[in-house]
Amino acid sequence: MKFWFERGAWASPRAMRKISEKTADQIKSIAVIRHAALGDMVLTRPFLLELRKHFPRATITLSLIRNYTYGAPEDLVDRTHLAYGYGKDQPKVSFFKQFRKMRELGYHDIIFDLAAVTRSVWTCILNPAWLKIGFPYHTSLGKWIYDAQVFRSDFKFEAEMLLDTLNLLGFRTEYPLNFHISADHMLREMPYIIYFTGAADPKKQWPLSLFGQFINKMTGAYPSYEHLVLEGMKPWEKLPEIMSGLKQVKNVTPLKAQDLDKTISLLKGARLVISNDTGIRNLAIAAGTPTIGIFFITIPFRYWPRFGLHEIIYRSDGNVPTVDMVFKAAQNIIKIIENNKVANQ
Repeated sequence: MKFWFERGAWASPRAMRKISEKTADQIKSIAVIRHAALGDMVLTRPFLLELRKHFPRATITLSLIRNYTYGAPEDLVDRTHLAYGYGKDQPKVSFFKQFRKMRELGYHDIIFDLAAVTRSVWTCILNPAWLKIGFPYHTSLGKWIYDAQVFRSDFKFEAEMLLDTLNLLGFRTEYPLNFHISADHMLREMPYIIYFTGAADPKKQWPLSLFGQFINKMTGAYPSYEHLVLEGMKPWEKLPEIMSGLKQVKNVTPLKAQDLDKTISLLKGARLVISNDTGIRNLAIAAGTPTIGIFFITIPFRYWPRFGLHEIIYRSDGNVPTVDMVFKAAQNIIKIIENNKVANQ
């Protein structure tokens, strides 16, 4: 193998010397550390598919944390490793037990740390490998931990950035991205649009008053569509507050949170999904459904694929987007969808 870069990556002199010692076929085991929530799990799928393609003889282990396993791409790996998690999962466990759990990952020919958070860094440090490849923001710190690293950016779709760690090794990766989401399209009596008003952090939620105004405007503009408002699992993602303002609207349907397979099927069947910065939107992207993401706190470019019908709504001054901004984007996408449907008839 060989490192392929001039700028935008780094490899230690030792790694530069030893990288040619093995071919991809000689790599027998790989660990991928991805300590992250649902949205980031979904974006890891193209990386794991490419990893399997370019290292056909390797067993692949995915390292997760216990309270972030929902939506983990376990179907694409041979083994999972569970470290202790954050929040409520952490204080009950001593540092000794946490470190011992991290060390259970064991030796691998290559370790990819695709999280670069405190727990993933320690997991990387505590387990030996022939080669450790990182994906950090703080590249100077990474030089003490990894043999090679790709410099992370806020201005490129994160699923594509993960593939940069394979491009570093000279592997050609597929584009547009392949997520390999297998689920049937859900069929309902009317074509439907999905709205998800929740977010992992309530600070990321577009104000419910604006979301309610927007849904009301969409139902008037598109009466031939069913408008589904999807409930999340967290307390601030419940629907009574927003649905109270939509009682008089006939073509609005609230939907309770469902299991992952049913949610994917629902997203796959939608004409359009409109949400905050959430894992639901990433699932819709992976399912091949057009999306609109509403951003005003997180940097939007990391979650904006430049393929397919996906739009991000944000204001350059960082203020909250208006109802008209989101509505115009929805109009544009629905017009394209309907024109394409007519052309294909």
